Amino acid sequence: MNQTSPQGSSPSAAAPRRRHLMDPNAPRKAPDPKDIERLQRVQRRVVSVLVITTIFHLSAGFVIAADHVAADRTDARIGLNVIAAAFMVGGIAATLVINGRSWRSPWLLLGLVPAIVGIWWTVL
Repeated sequence: MNQTSPQGSSPSAAAPRRRHLMDPNAPRKAPDPKDIERLQRVQRRVVSVLVITTIFHLSAGFVIAADHVAADRTDARIGLNVIAAAFMVGGIAATLVINGRSWRSPWLLLGLVPAIVGIWWTVL
């Protein structure tokens, strides 16, 4: 036998709706555009830090690999250091593009640091 309340609804309908469930009578409000912009800015910064850190470690790995090449292979040592610089310049350019800036920037000169340090460490 189905028990109903005097108003004709079932007893479970009178119970308050749990907060974690979607309520069709109270839709979520639209997010504020400023909040979305702040979130996107933070996301771009996090991705930029991840990209530049990963590329820096890759470049450092090329410099360390150049140090482990035989001493008579100066061409290979210089080549690995140039590859390290190319990756670093590419990583800096990618970071600039992710942040909505032009990739043509004086910051690209920082990408030459691994090659300069690497050549000084491995060749000189």
